[in-house]
Amino acid sequence: MFALIPSLLLLFSCLANALTYKGADISSLTVVENAGVHFTDNGQVTPFETIIRNHGANTVRIRVWTAGQYNLQYGLALAKRVKAAGLTLVVDLHYSDTWADPGHQAIPSGWPTTLDGLNTQIWEYTQNVVQSFANQGTPIDILQVGNEINDGLLWPVGRISVNGINPVSQLLHSAINGAKSVGNPKILIHLANGWNWSGLDSFFGKVFIPGALSADQVDIIGVSFYPFYDAGATLSALQSSLTNLANTFGKPIVVAETDWPVSCSGVHLTEPSIAVSTSGQETWVNDIKNVLASLPNGRGQGIFYWEPGWVGSAALGSACADNLLVSSNGATRDSINIFSQDM
Repeated sequence: MFALIPSLLLLFSCLANALTYKGADISSLTVVENAGVHFTDNGQVTPFETIIRNHGANTVRIRVWTAGQYNLQYGLALAKRVKAAGLTLVVDLHYSDTWADPGHQAIPSGWPTTLDGLNTQIWEYTQNVVQSFANQGTPIDILQVGNEINDGLLWPVGRISVNGINPVSQLLHSAINGAKSVGNPKILIHLANGWNWSGLDSFFGKVFIPGALSADQVDIIGVSFYPFYDAGATLSALQSSLTNLANTFGKPIVVAETDWPVSCSGVHLTEPSIAVSTSGQETWVNDIKNVLASLPNGRGQGIFYWEPGWVGSAALGSACADNLLVSSNGATRDSINIFSQDM
């Protein structure tokens, strides 16, 4: 009996520190399956959403483009699987026909190119998206309005470095109002470079404007945090930045995108003491969890590992060869346990 006490204490400690949202972005899942990949766990072919759930995940993020590969119909079909697996659904609206990120935020083809026109369009589009997910019985739990919008969205009209913050505040206000006209998802705003407090403060310190976006319209702040793009993206910088973010704006915080490599040569990683391996993936995610768990007033609430099963694109946009939680044939790696053990 006494021998069990340390194990029980460890279990209770893990449960006490567990995050609310233990998740992954699995947007590419259908693309990967259509390429002939079959995911396996302990040798058994199993749907990937079931695999991550069985290993402790409770949340899935899906990107939706206004056209192209990840269009609304694609997202709706994947959402049925996510909800059937009993997972919380996060929908990430890029408001573009293709990738939206800090360097790309193109207005969708056929959309207006004036601020008034875009305010109407983004209201109607967001309303339609939320209604479409609800109509098929898969209501959105968390709606992310824009993807890594540090310099705004719907460029050039909504580009902060061109037209200031006011158009962005209006556009986000319109989008959220459209969503709330037909549903009640939690609203998440997502920026890149969560380690960079100056950038976060510059955006959130100015975006709340009377008559446009208000702080009470935003439920969660999400940030990206990767180890291979910026030398400043250290865990200590993340700790400082997110502590400031929590203290200044008082919102729940999630790390909405992150990865760590199992194969990477010739690339400077911001935490060189962490192994490039499956155990390194576990360490990296656990270290992020510890940062979030340390935030004041329980503000740190979740991690979404970005595209852990994208076989065929294992670099995930980085210069590191492989950042997945599965092998090239779709078999789970030991690090698939990050959801239960490190989040």
